[in-house]
Amino acid sequence: MSEQPVATRRRQQESTGQLRRIPSQQRGRERFEKILAVAAELIESHGSDGLKMSEIVEKAGLSFGALYQYFPDKTSIIRTLAERFNEEGRRCVEEELAKVTDAADLQGALANIVDEYYAFFRREPVMRDIWHATHTDKLLQQVDAEDMEFHAQAFLAVLVRLWPDRDRKELLAIARLTMQLLAAAVRYAVSLDAEEGAQAIALFKKMQIVDIGRLLQQ
Repeated sequence: MSEQPVATRRRQQESTGQLRRIPSQQRGRERFEKILAVAAELIESHGSDGLKMSEIVEKAGLSFGALYQYFPDKTSIIRTLAERFNEEGRRCVEEELAKVTDAADLQGALANIVDEYYAFFRREPVMRDIWHATHTDKLLQQVDAEDMEFHAQAFLAVLVRLWPDRDRKELLAIARLTMQLLAAAVRYAVSLDAEEGAQAIALFKKMQIVDIGRLLQQ
């Protein structure tokens, strides 16, 4: 299967990282999901940098036209996968923070969120490459920034509820920094082998919980 050079160049030039459309018909949804499944397999094997539209076409048994009907470029595919993984992470954060009624609950919730994220990235190796892509590709950095802000705002809502008299700007800064540090710790831990990674997560939880506890009680 081949693609005309001019058409290929045109599609490369319009790279935006956005879907062309979301299928509504069953056949279209099946094709859409197959593309994503094949892309995930290829990313796990070759990394996000090595993902090629031609390989997706070949492995999925589709034409270029069928592929480009939904995804104009590989960035749009990686973005879709990243947003799906992010949805799982958001559910985890929302569930844990919903349990918080006092400062002690908050510390436990943060520890559980760290554990859940670490387990998730160990369970889904492809997400490590996708997460890397969202930090190195300018078009994908927005996805990561939006996800981090979602977590920060969810955490802020809890902080405001527990410490209503504290300055909101200060609490927002604490919420944003906490989530950034949490993400960085998990990213570092998954770069290690399983035993070292688990030790790093355990150490981080002790450090973070002690620090945020002291800060909020000042």
